[in-house]
Amino acid sequence: MERLQPPPGSGRSFAWRLGFLYAALFLVVGCYLPYLPIWLDWRSLDADEIAVLLAAPLFTRIVFTPLISFAADLVGGRRTIVIALAWGSLLSFLLLWAASGFWQMLLATVLLAINWTTIMPLIETVSVGFIRTGALDYGRVRLWGSLSFIAASLGSGVVIGRVGPQVVLPLLVAATTLLVLGAHLLPRELGDRGRTTPAVLRSLKLADAIGLARAPLFLLFLLAASLIQASHALYYSFGTLNWRAQGIPDGAIGVLWSVGVIAEVALFAVSGRVIAYCGTARLLMLAGLAATLRWGVMAIDPPLWIIGSLQTLHAMSFGAAHLAAIHFLTHAIPENRAATAQGLYAAVVAGLVLGVVTVASGPLYESFAGGAYAVMAVLALLGAAGAYRLTELWGGGPVVAPGLAKVASEA
Repeated sequence: MERLQPPPGSGRSFAWRLGFLYAALFLVVGCYLPYLPIWLDWRSLDADEIAVLLAAPLFTRIVFTPLISFAADLVGGRRTIVIALAWGSLLSFLLLWAASGFWQMLLATVLLAINWTTIMPLIETVSVGFIRTGALDYGRVRLWGSLSFIAASLGSGVVIGRVGPQVVLPLLVAATTLLVLGAHLLPRELGDRGRTTPAVLRSLKLADAIGLARAPLFLLFLLAASLIQASHALYYSFGTLNWRAQGIPDGAIGVLWSVGVIAEVALFAVSGRVIAYCGTARLLMLAGLAATLRWGVMAIDPPLWIIGSLQTLHAMSFGAAHLAAIHFLTHAIPENRAATAQGLYAAVVAGLVLGVVTVASGPLYESFAGGAYAVMAVLALLGAAGAYRLTELWGGGPVVAPGLAKVASEA
């Protein structure tokens, strides 16, 4: 199989371009996650409607992310696809800004999901390709996204506190414009070098992707990662509203979101040593245990100083889980199936399971307010149990699924 190499003359330049793209991407996320619920609340939607709108992209991702990712594996040209999706995301945010009423917002949100939710898996696929060659330290490139998230959550909190919730969509449009720029800055050679070779192209079939989805260890990984990541659903959907209900001001809420991501940045900065010390599956298990502790304490509505301390656990509950997932996909999946595996991961972990739990978060929050975090703690504990089982069964080598061995040998 042809190995990805940095485009000619790129070296550090390629890392900086990819870092800029991550930064632009998480500039959007840093405004979207904490503050879109506030904008929706300002537009007079109730908790159930907010939960549906936040979950719609997650469910849309189940269908479109694997399809687009599989197409990327077939035809290559990932740079062109990323650019098209970035422009589509910008258009979608403009439509959401102009939407009137729940149903128009839902349509705009679905369009946003089709474009937005596949960008991250494709960018991660590019990163994974260079991790394999040792040409890229994933953590040190990815941390620019986390730093950008901090800037966005802090800055947006300050602006919203002074101007009001109506400024959320203009901020998202501005951030997505930078994402479009970042997509265009990707090297043109990237698409050609990511293209599947003719021998592999002949053997690529949808059945091979289905075979990957049936691999027992891959399914166990998806189960563990899904439960741990889905335990964040209440935090993503109603964390800001819950803190507001506790009387915490918007500026302090921005700081709370940033504390979690600062801890995440610290983890990413030493990610190579962490993975070498803990191992991939064990790190995923530790992430689940950290999430269990985090949500268990959040369920009792602790005071602000304890919330701030709990936010540092974001480095483990999310950061370590994500880091473990990227390294599992790097070492357990053949390179020619990288985008397909990323698409399936996004569809199941950040789509189906997170979507179901996000929808459930609406009635849970209405009924129990912050006490609903207890349900999230149970999900995280089950995910940790699945990751523990993965430590027993997976030896760190490739996952051999029906249809994959033939492709790998031909490559």
